[in-house]
Amino acid sequence: MATRKVVLVTGGNNGIGYEAVKAFLQSQKPYHILLGSRSVEKGKLALDSLKKEVPESQNTVEVLHVDLESDESIEKAFEQVKKSPGYLDALVNNAGASFDPAFINGKISLRECFNKAYNVNVSGTNVMSWTFMPHLLPSSDPRLLFIAGLSQITLAAEKYFPTPPQPAGWPKAIDFETIGYRCSKTALNMLMLDWNHKLKEDGVKVFGVGPGFLATNLGNDPELTQKAKAMGAKHPSLGGVLIRSIVDGERDADMGKLVNKDGLSAF
Repeated sequence: MATRKVVLVTGGNNGIGYEAVKAFLQSQKPYHILLGSRSVEKGKLALDSLKKEVPESQNTVEVLHVDLESDESIEKAFEQVKKSPGYLDALVNNAGASFDPAFINGKISLRECFNKAYNVNVSGTNVMSWTFMPHLLPSSDPRLLFIAGLSQITLAAEKYFPTPPQPAGWPKAIDFETIGYRCSKTALNMLMLDWNHKLKEDGVKVFGVGPGFLATNLGNDPELTQKAKAMGAKHPSLGGVLIRSIVDGERDADMGKLVNKDGLSAF
């Protein structure tokens, strides 16, 4: 068998990350997948589920404990990969979090809602990319992906807001709030552009990935997920297949841009 490409998917224990790991397991191309998870227990449960869903796969997967809110955790994960397999061919920065539901339910403040989202989705992702770059650069075909989530915006586009127009008065009764998450993911697009600029001479193919409106259990809120489905959210497997296609090289003409399944997304 040809040498396996090594792919690390952060947040690989659920949602789009889980579906991306599954897509790589289903690939006819040889892959070894590192399933990044902030919880070892949840990572192992995801691994058990994947073995049941893709029992005949010739590809391999292992759990890598990594928490984007902890520099120490990221450093430990780096050292683990240094021991084995020793390098990466692709880093899929998928892990993300939304704290908007917690704010709406009165569990955290508005400031905490935004700061925590930026800490995970932007700062944590940047630290992850920076720390793991020495593992990525030795690859003959290095790839760095940033999963943009619900960040595609065109200022004139009415479809930007997932909720209907709000009536006059205060406070607003918004039962599907995502603005802290979306702002952080829009900032992630600038991070992708910056990494693309930094790595041009290194031959690293950098992509933003717009998976579309998918039902991903955002914010660990099942009720919110059901609302998303009612609003037309698709299955997260669509995002997993898109991620695999980019790592497979099918969208190389679009590197340095925000890619979706139909073409390119507007920033």
